[in-house]
Amino acid sequence: MKNIIFKELKELTRDGRFKIAMIISLVLLLIATVTSINQYKKNNQQYIESVDKERAIWETQGDKNPHSAAHYGTYAFKPKFALSLFDYGVTKYTGNTIFLEAHKRNEASFNEASDQTSLARFGTLSINFVLIYLFPLLIILIGYNSYTKEIELQTFRLLKSQGVSPIKIALGKWLATFIPVFILTAIIFLIIGLALSNLENLAFFEWNSLLFLFITYSFYYLIITTITVLISMWSNSSGMSLVSSLVIWIIFSFITPKIATNVANNMHPYPSKSEFNARIAEDKKYGLDGHNPWNKAAKQLEEETLKEYGVDSVQKLPFNYDAYRMQKGEEHEAKIYEKHYGILNRIAIEQNDLYKKLSFISPFIPVRFLSMDVANTSDNLHWKFTKAAEKYRIEKQRFLNYDFKDNSKTGEWSYKMSADKFAKLPKFNFVPPTLSQILDENAQNLLFILLWLFIPFIGLIISSKKI
Repeated sequence: MKNIIFKELKELTRDGRFKIAMIISLVLLLIATVTSINQYKKNNQQYIESVDKERAIWETQGDKNPHSAAHYGTYAFKPKFALSLFDYGVTKYTGNTIFLEAHKRNEASFNEASDQTSLARFGTLSINFVLIYLFPLLIILIGYNSYTKEIELQTFRLLKSQGVSPIKIALGKWLATFIPVFILTAIIFLIIGLALSNLENLAFFEWNSLLFLFITYSFYYLIITTITVLISMWSNSSGMSLVSSLVIWIIFSFITPKIATNVANNMHPYPSKSEFNARIAEDKKYGLDGHNPWNKAAKQLEEETLKEYGVDSVQKLPFNYDAYRMQKGEEHEAKIYEKHYGILNRIAIEQNDLYKKLSFISPFIPVRFLSMDVANTSDNLHWKFTKAAEKYRIEKQRFLNYDFKDNSKTGEWSYKMSADKFAKLPKFNFVPPTLSQILDENAQNLLFILLWLFIPFIGLIISSKKI
């Protein structure tokens, strides 16, 4: 088997097509790496400066009425995660900044795609793009004729006459097809790790996450290698083997994901923007409005509060009732937003679950999900960020309204919170899930990858015995 591997690799080094394909891939990787590093450094610097400037503006706004400060608002910024350099995921389209203000939950804005030209619709060259789309082509180029060339050159019978085990022939050709791409991938991930380790102000970089990505992509290449060698084993000619392998690659990488996306969108559609806003407005219409003391819900709150404190007028309460009512209104509105954004989140989960269930027809899908999740560039991570920002917004409103409530009397709208108190508001700090949490959430994807690796490999062993 060792001799078979060395023989295959020696032939590969003499193949001009492989050398040209390797040079093209390396040039694309070099361009993608340099571009990604520069883009990450630029975006991360913007993030750091934005966070510092926004916090400075918040802390130096001077004496101000707390509710005015609540309407003045502040911003929550999504961190620039280190591995986003490797896999952009959906970050260019989801936005990275959320404006936090009173009475309203805003969506993320300032996405990178909106600042780019229409050419960005054709996709951005990234390290992940080269690895997940182009490296399988390298594998096909290496292994499409691994068996057919033996038949065409009439050397297969010679191999058998030497007493070589069919399984050893299959494993030798399988490993010879995989080893070049594996070595190249290992070098690339090592370079990425070293490059990230030397960047300043790096956010959330862990070697074990990068190692897991390397293992994931290695497994994907093993799957492609197995299928490529298996097709060569079943084909009557090298041309037929090459065409069949390319068709499988197109189905895996382009057709199946598109079909899965369309099926998920049709079975679990999102409401339109206008419909979504109308539902929120309808729920707010009959609920507690912190600025309207005369609506039904506000009158009911007033009666309950007076009864609780045993007084007959809000002026006799030991706190500013206006601020208390506004805080209750904030809590009521927060529940409305939680309800409707929760519906959107459930639709997103249902779409992703359906998408993942279709992984049995393409190993590309679970690998893509895992790559984005580990790199913290998935829509799942974006939902976690928006939830964390909303939680912080509610805490900020409580901090301001309670200061207004506890340090002034009802009707005292001229009250101003001292400037030094603004600095006491905790800073927004978003921490992504750990690798173990990500793997728990992706248990189904891991299972499908292992099945895709195991089943074709068993087919390879069985088929080798029948030739």
